Amino acid sequence: MDRFLALADANRRRIIEMLGAGPLSAGEIGERFEISAPAVSQHLKVLRQAGLVSVAVQGQRRIYRLDPDGLDAFDDWVRKVRGFWSANLDALERQLAKSESTDETGETHDE
Repeated sequence: MDRFLALADANRRRIIEMLGAGPLSAGEIGERFEISAPAVSQHLKVLRQAGLVSVAVQGQRRIYRLDPDGLDAFDDWVRKVRGFWSANLDALERQLAKSESTDETGETHDE
């Protein structure tokens, strides 16, 4: 599942935020919601399939934690987008500086 699509749901974003403070059992996560346990379980399944959380079985409990690999994929995407904007904003800044040194007649003035 696409990571961005997985986070389109407010409940799943809230789960990610909870797990940002540390691992939690499925029961502990469910206690913090007013939705049914099966609904929480489905949200956890979607997050797991998207690679955003991992689960470890400890006896009868399932402990969920953030998956660093899934979060790294977000960081990579943000870096790529930020790089695109940075390069384009730098080009815009150069163009504006160039325009400021040229008057309406097209003559360049040294400052």
